Amino acid sequence: QESNAEKALEALKEMQCDCAKVLRDGYCVPDLPARELVPGDIVELRVGDKVPADMRVAVLKTSMLRVEQSSLTGESMPVTKSTNPVFMDDCELQAKDCMVFAGTTVVNGSCICIVISTGMNTEIGKIQTQIHEASLEDHDTPLKKKLDEFGGRLTTAIGFICLVVWAINYRNFITWDADDGSILNFRFSFEKCTYYFKIAVALAVAAIPEGLPTVITTCLALGTRKMAQKNAIVRKLPSVETLGCTTVICSDKTGTLTTNQMSVNKFFTFGGKTTTSRVFHVEGTTYNPKDGGIKDWSYYNMDANLHALAEICAICNDAGIFCNGHLFRAAGLPTEAALKVLVEKMGVPDEKARNRIRHEQLAADCSIDRSTVKLGCCDWWIKRSRRVATLEFDRIRKSMSVIVREPTGNNRLLVKGAAESILERCSHVQLADGSVVSMDETSRQIILLRLHEMSSKGLRCLGFAYKDDLAEFADYYSDTHPAHKKLLDPVNYSTIESNLIFVGIVGLRDPPREEVHKAIEDCKGAGIKVIVITGDNKSTAEAICQEIGLFSDFTDLKGKSYTGKEFIALPNSEKFEVLSKPNGLVFSRAEPKHKQDIVRLLKESGEIVAMTGDGVN
Repeated sequence: QESNAEKALEALKEMQCDCAKVLRDGYCVPDLPARELVPGDIVELRVGDKVPADMRVAVLKTSMLRVEQSSLTGESMPVTKSTNPVFMDDCELQAKDCMVFAGTTVVNGSCICIVISTGMNTEIGKIQTQIHEASLEDHDTPLKKKLDEFGGRLTTAIGFICLVVWAINYRNFITWDADDGSILNFRFSFEKCTYYFKIAVALAVAAIPEGLPTVITTCLALGTRKMAQKNAIVRKLPSVETLGCTTVICSDKTGTLTTNQMSVNKFFTFGGKTTTSRVFHVEGTTYNPKDGGIKDWSYYNMDANLHALAEICAICNDAGIFCNGHLFRAAGLPTEAALKVLVEKMGVPDEKARNRIRHEQLAADCSIDRSTVKLGCCDWWIKRSRRVATLEFDRIRKSMSVIVREPTGNNRLLVKGAAESILERCSHVQLADGSVVSMDETSRQIILLRLHEMSSKGLRCLGFAYKDDLAEFADYYSDTHPAHKKLLDPVNYSTIESNLIFVGIVGLRDPPREEVHKAIEDCKGAGIKVIVITGDNKSTAEAICQEIGLFSDFTDLKGKSYTGKEFIALPNSEKFEVLSKPNGLVFSRAEPKHKQDIVRLLKESGEIVAMTGDGVN
């Protein structure tokens, strides 16, 4: 336990920032050590910075600020922050949009913040305190309890037998005079009494199972060896038996049941008519472009509509992918990295470029430095259509766009964003052959139906559109253009992104690991109840739990799915009732303290609880 706590504390230390850019007493300190921060300091954060303390967002220097805080809250997507105050007293961490927390990372935008809490008073510091307190708790394992119980019973039995053996030999050291039969007329032999007492003690010594510790240690060592063969390393021998006694497994979701890598699951576009639609299913669960592909896909079948989708995914995108050992990681927003992987799976329509990209990829695979992943198809689209301006994402219009110079010499606006928001601003639809028709009520209902189908399966849906009639931006080339002043004010972005041409919808998710479904079935077969505790939102958690088989698709989740706040608000009797229900449970929007309370309640109910996860939260 102490070793686990030390490792967790070391992991927490690695998450913490070393220094920060601080404004103090009117002077700018570019690299102030984070440990010297005090409440009231003014800190500037930029893309890629680790947050050094819990801070209130005072001023946004860009139109959008997004923070990756999955290490603290378990949310699979970066969270958008703002300066708007939160007025709820008992507010969960995920809802504190005006706060940035120590140990999290800025992935988009920059801002000025005011330090609120430092050190052990931060949210990550509170986790450190909980870990330290948990390490001081000493709980006996089931094996130790059973051995203590067995030892107590064995001692009682041996003591009783020894007393009986000593007592039944009383005639050998106590004798009566047979003449008068008086009870007081007896003879006592201390020497013989001691002799038979020694026999009783010798019997007790002989009855003690001296080989029991050796046998138990050997059995546990064999169990440890067998588990090691299955890639399960056990540090303490009693843990082998404890694992075998487990009745409840509490599991994190993000990064444990799922890969913590966003990937495209399917995408939808129109066919040859506004009454027909096409849904393409995408395989693969990582950022590796070679992981899976698109079902029934051929590069030669890429029509004008799919060209437009690939172009928007590749160019309206600021992410990248790098390889850390054998693990592919996203540089930038996970959703944008997933879109670039989709483009690589879609390919390019130019056969010569396709062959060249294939040869370049083979050369990159043989190179010594493989940390940078070559995205040949994305590079082809980026070189084909030069990006000349960017309209940054904001919370109001829920989209971002870029103006690009097409090979024809004309400018085009490429837009991606929340599907509902994009749909509201679309007036036309692009069909498979590239023709553009007005969006009628039928085509709008088809889009909404597909959107509902994808959203109900826990997919995050992004809409894609473009616009060719750019009016004063038709010949825009750089910041020296007369129309550039309109791009300086985000208020104008919604007007620019109007009367769009709808291209398609892409559904993304943090997919479950391939081995999870079988593991859930094995747990059910072994009589072990599985409880999922995650910081992610409720609908996503429920969709993942249904997909991995914790619940069936038609299960009524009332009474089986709670947010951390809802569960903690229940009376103790109802909490125990909920936790005693058979089959699985899911708790979403759970904070570290909620996880600790749930595990404590389960242990008080007599359950043997195992907790599994990939993070310190």
